[in-house]
Amino acid sequence: QLQASGGGLVEAGGSLRLSCKTSEGDLSYYYMGWIRQAPGKEREFVAGISWPGRNKNYAGSVKGRFTISRDNVKHTVDLQMNSLKPDDTAIYYCAADRAGPVSTRAPFWGQGTLVTVSS
Repeated sequence: QLQASGGGLVEAGGSLRLSCKTSEGDLSYYYMGWIRQAPGKEREFVAGISWPGRNKNYAGSVKGRFTISRDNVKHTVDLQMNSLKPDDTAIYYCAADRAGPVSTRAPFWGQGTLVTVSS
C-alpha cells in the first residue's frame, strides 16, 4: 500500500512538497514515480526515479520546476513542486514498478493526493 500526502491549495507561483511512503514492506528495488490526473483528462506521467535513485526523468511540462527524490532509509519518495501553475491542478498518485521505469501502466498505486493551484 502506497500512501501519498502533502497536497493542498496553493497560489500560482507557490510550492508544495508531496511525499509517498509504504504502509508495509519497503520500496527497495522499486522504480518509483508520480502520475497525475486532472479533471476530465487522462492520467499523465509526471516524474520517475530509479533504484537507488541515480536516474530521474520528468515530463516536459514540469522539467525545471519539479524535483523527485527518494530516501532509501526512510523508504519515502518526494516530489518537490515549485513555480506551480493552474495547469498543475490534479490528483497526484505515487506509483511503483519493480520491472522498470514508472509509467501510467505501473502495477502499484497509492490513493492520490489533491493539488489545487489557484490563479
